[in-house]
Amino acid sequence: MCVAFCGRCLGVILNLFSIVACLANVLLFFPGGKQLQYHQISDEVWLFGGIVGSGIVMLFSAKMLSDLGYEDCCGCCGNESCGKRFAMCSSIIFAVIGLLGSGYSFLVSVIAIKNGPKCLMDNHVWGYPFHNGDYLENKSLWKKCLEPEDVVPWNLILFCILLVIAVVQMLVCIVQVVKGLLGVLFGDCRCCSGRCGVSGDLGPYFSGAAGRDWPPALTEDTGEGAATESGAGRRGSADSPFRHPGKQ
Repeated sequence: MCVAFCGRCLGVILNLFSIVACLANVLLFFPGGKQLQYHQISDEVWLFGGIVGSGIVMLFSAKMLSDLGYEDCCGCCGNESCGKRFAMCSSIIFAVIGLLGSGYSFLVSVIAIKNGPKCLMDNHVWGYPFHNGDYLENKSLWKKCLEPEDVVPWNLILFCILLVIAVVQMLVCIVQVVKGLLGVLFGDCRCCSGRCGVSGDLGPYFSGAAGRDWPPALTEDTGEGAATESGAGRRGSADSPFRHPGKQ
C-alpha cells in the first residue's frame, strides 16, 4: 500500500474529526442551548479538550500528513535536499504530536463524563451534584440538576462525541506512526511514478529487452546517415586545434 497516499487520506480524516470536535466543544459553552455566566459552566469545558487537543493540535498534524500525499521523488514538499525517508520521519513526529493532542482530549472527556455537569442544585448553589459517575447508571439522579434544563444529556452526549473522536484520532495517529516506520525501513511505494521524469520502475529501456523496445526515432537510422556522421566526426577531429602534438 502506498504510504504517502495513506498519509494523505489519514490527514483528511483527521481534519474532518477535528472540525467536529471544535464544534462540539463550542456547544458545551451553551449547556441546554442557553447562555450562562462563565462560572456556571463546567470546569472541564474551559480545558478546551475539543478545541485545542482534538482541534488545533490535530489540525496542524493533519495538515502535515495531508501534505505527505504530495511527496514525490524530487524530495519532500518540493525541496530536493530532503528525501522521502525524511518525509516519513516527519510524518511520525507529527503523528505523535497529534496522538498527544487527542490523548489530552480523551482525558478531559473521561474526567468530564465522570464528574458530570455543573448545574444549579437543590440548595440553589451551582456545583457538581454527581459523584464518580453515579448518574450514568441511575437516570433518576438527573433531577438533582434544576438548571439549565436538559444540561445532563447535553453535557453527556457532547463529551461522549469528543471521547469517540479522540479515540478515533488516536487510532489514526497510531496507524500513521506504523506506516511511517514502514516507509522509513522499506521506502515508499510507486507514488512517484511518472513524476520528476522518473518512473516507479526502471522500465524496458533499462532492461535486457531494450534493443527491441527503443522508440522508432532511435532505431530507424540509415547507413548513409551513420556514415555521414562518422565522416563528420573524423573531419572534426582532423581540424581540431587541440590535436596531440605527436600526431600530424
